[in-house]
Amino acid sequence: MKTIGLIGGMSWESSLEYYRIANEAVKAELGGLHSAKCILYSVDFAEMESLMSRGAWMEAGTLMIHAAQSLENAGADVILVCTNTVHKLADEIRSHVSIPFLHIADAAAQSVKAAGLRTIGLLGTRFTMEEDFYAQRLVDRHGLKVLIPDRPDRERIHEIIFAELCLGVVNPESRKYLLAVIQTLAQKGAEGVLLGCTELELLVRPEDSDIKLFPTTRIHALAAVEYAVSGRSDLVE
Repeated sequence: MKTIGLIGGMSWESSLEYYRIANEAVKAELGGLHSAKCILYSVDFAEMESLMSRGAWMEAGTLMIHAAQSLENAGADVILVCTNTVHKLADEIRSHVSIPFLHIADAAAQSVKAAGLRTIGLLGTRFTMEEDFYAQRLVDRHGLKVLIPDRPDRERIHEIIFAELCLGVVNPESRKYLLAVIQTLAQKGAEGVLLGCTELELLVRPEDSDIKLFPTTRIHALAAVEYAVSGRSDLVE
């Protein structure tokens, strides 16, 4: 079994889910006392959030490169960044390690296409919804059509993520709000919706919605387990 290298702590609440999902999946796949071989490099999220909010992405990239190289030096066989937003730095991280990198958007897109869908709503931080590094990858590499919420909804979702979910606060009113946004995206033509922030799965579960939801934490972690167990994947770079 290959060793999964996790860059986590953004936030630790969702990183915990990566660890749980990976271990449950390995046990289901191999049985007995098997568990996932993982190495976790957990950053101080306060430092990362400050850099992101100030637009200091070069400094953030330096931290992520150090984390990835630390995992490689510790014996990891594949790198995962346990957050959607920081995939803005995916190319920089990938170029500074010699082991494979598993991009969360590629895993998500594969899941969407396997479900036979082509038009997908995207929820996440303001960075993920508004910038090209994520949505454009879904379009260019995977041929998907991507819909995002209107600006007021984008701002509110961003606030829910950082002011509530990243602090471990799960607010029922925020769940109702998010489900209403999902319904609006469906009315605009979304066949399904990507929960493109690893914290959003702490608030909304696939069974909460009549519209198909794609939980990127689970999808990403399961893709890593598939690679770790089989050694085969068309997703790693």
